[in-house]
Amino acid sequence: MPLEVFGLGGTRRRETVRDLLARVSLDPDYESRFPSQLSGGERQRVAIARALAAEPRVLVCDEITSALDVSTQASILELLGDLRNQMDLTIIFITHHLALVRAIADRALIMRRGVVVEEGSATAMLDEPQDQYTRDLIGATPVLGAG
Repeated sequence: MPLEVFGLGGTRRRETVRDLLARVSLDPDYESRFPSQLSGGERQRVAIARALAAEPRVLVCDEITSALDVSTQASILELLGDLRNQMDLTIIFITHHLALVRAIADRALIMRRGVVVEEGSATAMLDEPQDQYTRDLIGATPVLGAG
């Protein structure tokens, strides 16, 4: 449907759909599937493909991995990294999951009640947080085997 908004129809639309599906590592036959026939990870890939139809320079991903299992999260993060490099995309990745921030972000900012409390290099911020709220968030992150 987004392609219709951009005036693409017929054969050109089908070629574009197949190209977009390939970009997100899905077979071309997915073009005829319904959402109920897709796994959570496949739905996310289709949503990413749909967003890419607009040829954006910036892609906003709001809790894009929150309902996915860990292995599917990893594959979506890998896909986003590949797309970022291939398409020179800027990705705004919104999440409460700090481990994902470390995995995908170059830069990060921490917000509290709509106000930025800390920003900078994601690695530096997570390794040496300056703001107490950031320290509290990191301290509240579960650690496997702790306790």
